[in-house]
Amino acid sequence: MSFQDKTLTCSDCNASFTFSADEQEQFQSRGYTNEPKRCPECREARKAERNGNGGSYGSNSQGSYSSARQMHSAVCAECGKATTVPFEPRQGRPVYCSDCYRKVRVSR
Repeated sequence: MSFQDKTLTCSDCNASFTFSADEQEQFQSRGYTNEPKRCPECREARKAERNGNGGSYGSNSQGSYSSARQMHSAVCAECGKATTVPFEPRQGRPVYCSDCYRKVRVSR
C-alpha cells in the first residue's frame, strides 16, 4: 500500500503537523488504526505528564524517547570510588562502578 504525507491538526495546540508516509507505514505495521491526534511536541509532553516526570524526556539520536532515570549515590565495593547507580543500594549487597562491574560480570 502506498502512503502519502498528510497534514493534520493537533487536538491540543491546534498546530498543523505532517503525518509522513513513513510514519503511516510504521503505524500500520504496529496495528494502529487511528491517525495521531497530537503533534509530536504535544505527544512528548503528554507522555512525560503521564509518566510523572514533568517533561524530563530526552530525545536520542534515533528520535525515540526514553525517560530519565533516578540515580542514587553509592561507593564501589571493589575500588572504593564514588559512583551513581540506577537503583537504590541495599545493605549487604555490593555495588560496583561501571568499570568494576564490567570486570565482575565477565568473571562470572
